[in-house]
Amino acid sequence: MTFQPTLDFAASLDAQDPLRDFRNQFHIPPAPNGEESIYLCGNSLGLLPKTARAAVEQEFQAWEQRAVEGHFHGTSPWMHYHEVLAPAAARIVGAKPLEVVVMNNLTTNLHLLLISFYRPTATRYKVLMEGGAFPSDQYALESQVKLHGFAPEDAIVELAPRPGEHTLRTEDIETKIQELGESLATVLLGGINYYTGQVFDMAAITRAGHAVGATVGFDLAHAAGNVELHLHDWDVDFACWCTYKYLNSGPGGTSGAFVHERFAYQFDLPRLAGWWGHDAKERFQMKKGFKPMPGAAGWQLANGQIFPMAIHRASLALVDEAGGMSALRRKSEQLTAYLEFMIRRLQLPAEQLEIITPSDPAARGCQLSLLVHQNGRQLFDHLAAAGIIGDWREPNVIRLAPVPLYNSYQDVQRTGEVLAAWATKAE
Repeated sequence: MTFQPTLDFAASLDAQDPLRDFRNQFHIPPAPNGEESIYLCGNSLGLLPKTARAAVEQEFQAWEQRAVEGHFHGTSPWMHYHEVLAPAAARIVGAKPLEVVVMNNLTTNLHLLLISFYRPTATRYKVLMEGGAFPSDQYALESQVKLHGFAPEDAIVELAPRPGEHTLRTEDIETKIQELGESLATVLLGGINYYTGQVFDMAAITRAGHAVGATVGFDLAHAAGNVELHLHDWDVDFACWCTYKYLNSGPGGTSGAFVHERFAYQFDLPRLAGWWGHDAKERFQMKKGFKPMPGAAGWQLANGQIFPMAIHRASLALVDEAGGMSALRRKSEQLTAYLEFMIRRLQLPAEQLEIITPSDPAARGCQLSLLVHQNGRQLFDHLAAAGIIGDWREPNVIRLAPVPLYNSYQDVQRTGEVLAAWATKAE
């Protein structure tokens, strides 16, 4: 498509957008002038679905009217709540329901999965991750290698872009995996790097890791609900994700975990156990001896967080109603391309501003990261004063994420105008 920078053009795209009405399913926070803000921060926290309150109220009513019996009776008995969520969550990440469970938060799930899938030996103990990964991943891996008696500075290998580049090349990741060879125990990367917005080639990385005998997992915090995933078909060993970004399930909301069905009945696989992961047929017999549930459900520790799960259920329903991830992705690619067009047309010198997110749609989601070399914080404040809510990351990156469920082409066009006003003022 040949883009145009005008409001009329953006309005015409919105009129043709089959997802345009989903914007009305969300509460959009006000701008300083009292009108709706332009919310481009779904990569940090998604907006509140208007259906969320009713979903939680239903569980309040169940608690009020049934108390403990709410576990076993009512519209959605709490005992089986995680089972109700599994099919929709599996569709988000390209998995079978057996392979997915909704539980805990992301870093808790990451630790639980690493206990099972980082099994170092004296010679195979190294972990490969991207340099500059989100701090939780860094801290989790640091503590895990220490738990096994290894030094992080030796066991953890970090990938870095080539000099003068901002993102990693797939061939360089594959080469490093081959170099580490039989010393490599586990590969753990973000499906999308939170800082640059780069999508990694998870299928190729998984193949390369398996070729040298390593397990391969992904932190999908910025990928789940953003890009199409095929964890089962890619043969990924394990993954986890949060739900409060692109899945709009509330601050600190519940999380998801994936374990490939190859491990579904490996009941002797080391893990940390809790009673909700125990065989459901015997759970209330209160016997000694842990017998895990088949599949990802066997990694559960405790009964579900019903109120966060209720919000998540409402948000997952919106994704399905919109046509699933393929429909969201079609709009996302065009919406993000329009934002890139609006920024690049300013023709700002690279010494002033760079887009460090790849231009290839297959290598990015709906986030563009702007590396602002001059007066970055002033630009961020300029956007905020104009009612554009983005995200600031030290030392000088602004992340803007037009989300297909609730952002419009007019949002993007208006953002481009505000950026143009700043560029003119900065000259």
